Amino acid sequence: MSGSETGLLPAGAPIDLSNCEREPIHVPGSIQPRGVLLAISEPDLVVQQVSENLADLVGVAPGDALGRRLPDVLGVVAAGAVARSAAAFGDLRERNPVEITLDVVGSPVPVDALLHRTVTGPDDGVTPPTTVLVVELEPAYGPRPFSFPNTYQAVRGTVADLNRATSLQELYDTTAQAVRELTGFDRVMVYRYDADYNGEVVAEAKAPELNTWLGLHFPASDIPAQARALYEKNWIRLISDVGYRPVPLRPTLVPSTGEPLDLTFSTLRSVSPIHVEYLQNMGVHASMSISLLRDDRLWGLIACHHYSGPHAPPYATRAAAEFLGSTLSLRLVDRAEEDEVHRALQARSTLAWLTAATLDEDRPLADTLLGTPSLLDLLAADGVTVHLQGHRGSRGAALPDDAADAVAAWAATRHADVVATESLPREAPELRADLGPVRGVLVLPLPEGQYVLWHRAESARTVDWGGDPHNKAIAEREGDTVRLSPRKSFERWRETVRDRSEPWTAQELSEVGELRTHLLEAMYARSRSIVRAAETLQRSMLTEAPVSPGLAVCVRYVPAAREAQVGGDWYDVFEQPDGSTVVVIGDVVGHDTEAAAEMAQLRGLLRGIAYDSADGPATVLRRLDSAVAGLGLQTLATVLVGRLTPEAGGTRLTWSSAGHLPPLVAVPGDGVQTLTTPRAELLLGVDPGARRTESEARLEPGATLLLYTDGLVERRDQVFDLGVQRLAGELDAVRDRPLDCVCDELVGRMLPEGAEDDVAMVAVRLRG
Repeated sequence: MSGSETGLLPAGAPIDLSNCEREPIHVPGSIQPRGVLLAISEPDLVVQQVSENLADLVGVAPGDALGRRLPDVLGVVAAGAVARSAAAFGDLRERNPVEITLDVVGSPVPVDALLHRTVTGPDDGVTPPTTVLVVELEPAYGPRPFSFPNTYQAVRGTVADLNRATSLQELYDTTAQAVRELTGFDRVMVYRYDADYNGEVVAEAKAPELNTWLGLHFPASDIPAQARALYEKNWIRLISDVGYRPVPLRPTLVPSTGEPLDLTFSTLRSVSPIHVEYLQNMGVHASMSISLLRDDRLWGLIACHHYSGPHAPPYATRAAAEFLGSTLSLRLVDRAEEDEVHRALQARSTLAWLTAATLDEDRPLADTLLGTPSLLDLLAADGVTVHLQGHRGSRGAALPDDAADAVAAWAATRHADVVATESLPREAPELRADLGPVRGVLVLPLPEGQYVLWHRAESARTVDWGGDPHNKAIAEREGDTVRLSPRKSFERWRETVRDRSEPWTAQELSEVGELRTHLLEAMYARSRSIVRAAETLQRSMLTEAPVSPGLAVCVRYVPAAREAQVGGDWYDVFEQPDGSTVVVIGDVVGHDTEAAAEMAQLRGLLRGIAYDSADGPATVLRRLDSAVAGLGLQTLATVLVGRLTPEAGGTRLTWSSAGHLPPLVAVPGDGVQTLTTPRAELLLGVDPGARRTESEARLEPGATLLLYTDGLVERRDQVFDLGVQRLAGELDAVRDRPLDCVCDELVGRMLPEGAEDDVAMVAVRLRG
C-alpha cells in the first residue's frame, strides 16, 4: 500500500519530530547487527536481498550471495533444514527457531534461524504481489534444543502465581518481577494505556540503585499510532544495543517488485532514529518490549530497560517472556470480563425493575424513576434530574431547574439519543446557567423538551508525568541549523487536571441508551398523542442507512394506513470492524405497543450478538433464540440475517432465515432471482434448540439485494407466493434505476392504495 493511501511518508524520507508520527517504520531498509537477514524467493530458494553484514556470520560476502541458491550460501544441511520448515503448513513463526549449524572457516557455529513470509509489491490492483521468505540468523546461546516444554518450564511457576492472583495489581507485580528475573534487564515495567493511549507505569521491578518510575504517566506521542499498530502484529521487540549502527540491506529494494522489504514481523528490524534518540536521552543502552493485547488491540506493554550496556537475551528467553506476556493478557481479559459481567448483571437487574415499574400508569413516570431503586442505582452520579410528561423531580444533589433546562436544550442540539461529556465548561462554554460544581453530564433528550439528566461534580486529580507532556520537542542549536529532538527531561512532572468529572464509560452509555428505549415505550403507552408517540418510538428503533464505499443502501419504513397502530416490523444495517456488512429484516407477531417493545428488545439483542463477531448468520439466530428463551421473552418473530463480505470481483452473501420471506436479487442483464432456503425454518421464539442453516450466494457488481416484510406482498385476495412473484416482476422492471427510485417505485406499485400492514424494506446495491 502506498504512503499516500496510508498517510505514511515515503520510505527513506528524512525524519524528525515534526513528522515522526508518519514514519514508515515497517520498511526501514536496515536491520540491527546482532544477526543477519536474507530475503529468499520461492520455490527456487534464490537469495534476493541480504544484509551487508552477511559475511560476519555466514562467511559469504553479500555480493557473492545475491542471485545464488540458499544451499550455496548456508550449506546443504542448513539450507535443507530451513527449506523443510518453510514447506510446512501454518504460520512459520510458530515453529521458530530452526536450529542449524553453520561452518564458518572450519568452525561450527550454532545459529537460530527465524523464518517468516512477507508480501511485497505496489497495492495498485494491477501488479500481483510477491511473497518473500525472510530468513534471519542469530548466533544461538541459551537453552537448547529450543522447545515449548523448555519455554513453559522457565515460566511455569509464574503462570501458577498469575492464576492465583486475586487483584489486577498482583497480576502486574508478579509479571514485572518474573520478566526481570527471566531476562536480566535492569528495569521491567508494566505499562498500561488509557483511552487516549497515554501510558501509566502500573508495576515495576528494578535494580536497587535506580529511581522508581512507578506511577509515572507518558503521553501518547511517545509511541506514535503506527508504532502501536506494529506492536499489535509483532508482540515482542528487542534493541540489544541502543547505540548500534544500522546495517543496510543490499539491494535496497526487492528486485522483483522495486518496493522496500516489509519488516513488520522481523526480529532484527531496525528502529526509528527518533526512538533511538529517545532511549538515549533516558540513558537506556538496551530495550525490549512485549505487547499486552485485549481483543487484538494494544492494551499496554511490558517495557524492559538496561542501563549498564548492551543486553541480548537469547531467543529461548525472549520466547518465554513473550509467553508470560500472552498469559498476562489472557488473565487481564478474564479479570476485566468478570468485573464487566458483575457490573452488567447489577445494572440489568435495576433496569428490569425500573422498566416494570413504568408500567404502573397510576404513578407519574418521574416519581417511578426516582423511587427505590432509582436512576442513581442504574448509573452512579452525584444527582439526577427528570422532566417527563409535565412532572419534574430530582434525586441526590439538586440542579436548579433553569440550569437543568439549559443543559438539556444544549444536549438536544447534538441530535443524539445519548449525550455525554465529562467537561461541560469546555464543551459548552456558551452555557451561562448556574451549574455550581457540575462538570460532567449525561443526558437522554426525549421528545417535546423532556429529558433525563445525570450530573457529576469536578473530580480534580493529579497526574505524575515522566517529564512535561506538553513540551514534546526541544529546539537545539547544532552548528548553523535548528533541529527537533525528543524531549530530554523524564523527571517527575505533576499536573493537576481540573474542570473534569469522572468519565462516563461505554457500558454506562449503552445501559442508559436501553433505558431510553424503555422510556419511549412507557411514554407511548401513557401518551394521549398516540400517533406522535408511536412515530417517535419507531424512529428511535430504525436507523439511517450506513454510508459505504462498496455498497449503496436504501431503507424504507411504511406504517400501516390505520391510525394509532404500532407494528413490530424492523430493519437494521451496520458495518462490522472486519469490513463486512450485516443486514437484518424482521417482523414481530402482533400490532400493538407490546409488539413494538418486543421488536426493540430483539433488535438490541441481535445487534449486541452480531456486532464485532465472527459468527455466521445461523449462529447469530441460534444465540438470539437462546437469549429470547433465557430472558423469558414471550416473543414470536420472523427474522432474516445476512452478511455481505467483499471478495475479489464481487461479494459473498451468507444468510439464515427464521421463517422469513426469501430475499430477491436483481442481476444485471439476468433477471431477478429468488433466494430460497433448502428447508422451511421455524419462527424465532418457537424452539430455542431449533437447528438453523445457512445459505450462500455470490453477488456480482451492480446486483441489487432486496429484503422486505410481509406487508409489501400480503393481500387478502392472494397468497404469499403470488405476492413474492409479483414483487420480483416489479423489481425486474425498475432494477436499472437509481436505488432510491427503485424503493419508491416498488412501494408505489405494490401498495397503490397504502399499506394494510407495516412494511420494512432494505435494498442494497453493489457498486461497480
